[in-house]
Amino acid sequence: MRPALSDYEHLASGKVRELYRIDNDHLLFVASDRISAFDFILDNEIPDKGRILTAMSVFFFDYTKAPNHLAGLPDDPRIPEEVLGRALVVRRLDMIPVECVARGYLTGSGLLDYQKTGEVSGIALPPGLTEASKFDTPLFTPATKAELGEHDENISFADVIDLVGAERANQLRDLTLQTYISAADHALTKGIIIADTKFEFGVDTNGDLVLADEVFTPDSSRYWAVDTYREGVVQPSFDKQFVRNWLLSPESGWDRSSDEPPPPLPPSIVDATRERYINAYERISGLKFADWIGSEA
Repeated sequence: MRPALSDYEHLASGKVRELYRIDNDHLLFVASDRISAFDFILDNEIPDKGRILTAMSVFFFDYTKAPNHLAGLPDDPRIPEEVLGRALVVRRLDMIPVECVARGYLTGSGLLDYQKTGEVSGIALPPGLTEASKFDTPLFTPATKAELGEHDENISFADVIDLVGAERANQLRDLTLQTYISAADHALTKGIIIADTKFEFGVDTNGDLVLADEVFTPDSSRYWAVDTYREGVVQPSFDKQFVRNWLLSPESGWDRSSDEPPPPLPPSIVDATRERYINAYERISGLKFADWIGSEA
């Protein structure tokens, strides 16, 4: 018989995830259907989103072969029935206070920084780049890990060295770029560009670097279609950028510069977001989401 979620001590809530203590060495990592944008948790939930994020992470943890925090299968008996399919048993780690971002293309906050300074995270870039410009080689552009409601801020590699030391900083950069390149190359064979992504890492009891949190999900990555890619314009996406774009459109009526939270998403945007997330998972993994644990797609 599976335990109930209430059997575990609740440790923390994030924008999307809940963390529970299983024992001294293991945690229950639960993905909700919540969606956030611009540091707000939106009123709407996206049906099945927690399962999609979990399924995508499991696929890429296996595909990339990077040391990771998984400590059980997706149907591990320690996972309560009520969160089966959107929860994972993971190892407890000492988390590193850096968002490790890999960028293959110029967009998002990277584009904003470039337009202001000609740099991204202290890396000088050539003039003339624009929205969706492809870099000759992917960049490691770390950021701070902000508290809930605060903004992540891009930082330089020198800042990472100050935070964690030169040896660990080099390990973070190298593993971030190796993992990104491996997954991005795979996605290209499926007709999808992974424009950028972000990782979190922890350190285990042996002092080894371990990939944690989520990997290559539509929440943590930008997915573009190869056949519609065009430099200089905002790309159609399979990820959370679709929601951000709607919130910034005149249709939403929201003023981002105000202190007001974003408005609720209309049903059409909720449904389209869900379909984009499922499409990204199925195209990249080659698997049917309907076959994932607990799914009703």
